[in-house]
Amino acid sequence: VALVESGGGLVQAGGSLRLSCRASGRIFSSYAMGWFRQAPGREREFVASISRNGVGTYYGDSVKGRFTISRDNAKNTVYLQMNNLKPEDTAVYSCAARRPPLYSGSIDDREYDYWGQGTQVTVSS
Repeated sequence: VALVESGGGLVQAGGSLRLSCRASGRIFSSYAMGWFRQAPGREREFVASISRNGVGTYYGDSVKGRFTISRDNAKNTVYLQMNNLKPEDTAVYSCAARRPPLYSGSIDDREYDYWGQGTQVTVSS
């Protein structure tokens, strides 16, 4: 499956962005999905995950209450709504797909099989 992210950009602290990740190639609803981010000089960090049917979601502690992950299986797309952005949210955000038959996402990036190229999010203070 191929993944392409979009929606990144420059935003002021307190602002919002919505990232999209569109999948192609296989049946999207068969894949649990996740969002990760990586800032310069830092390790990749788990942001959020969502189960195949969208019912189960999980968030990293640093984004809980501010970010929302969702998916539209009819559009082969997973979203990350980011509100109340902070300068420390600045990073390259990547989506990832977890191969079936696993149902839920994971906080471990090694559990994912396919990755997008990433989209830059920059939050100014």
